[in-house]
Amino acid sequence: MTTPSPLPLADAERLLTELDHQRLRRHASSHGALRDLLDNADLLPSPQLPGDVVSMNSEVEVLEPGSGRLQRLTLCYPAEADAEQGRISVLSPVGLSLLGRAVGSQARWQAGQGAVGALHIRALRYQPEAAGDFHR
Repeated sequence: MTTPSPLPLADAERLLTELDHQRLRRHASSHGALRDLLDNADLLPSPQLPGDVVSMNSEVEVLEPGSGRLQRLTLCYPAEADAEQGRISVLSPVGLSLLGRAVGSQARWQAGQGAVGALHIRALRYQPEAAGDFHR
């Protein structure tokens, strides 16, 4: 069984903070999709990240296009993931597809058996950089 992966990065520009890039780099050697994202993202110092871009520890409101279901998800590191609490690991297909995307864009990933998962990013309820929480 293969692990579902995000769709190719060519569909949208991705922005990451230099700090997120540095922290995530240690996971990249064993995770090809993350390595591709890190290699292709545009990097910015944390204070310069636009307030509408999903970064690590961001709380994002997403809409499932097919069902119309709204969800609040927090993008976190693997050790903090808890799907029941809406804490999504950055190493999951959903997490990788959200990282670096802006409000108004759509996160898409291969969901298995040829299916494509998608979430429309409606709002960013919390972004550490916008809140001045650069240590998170």
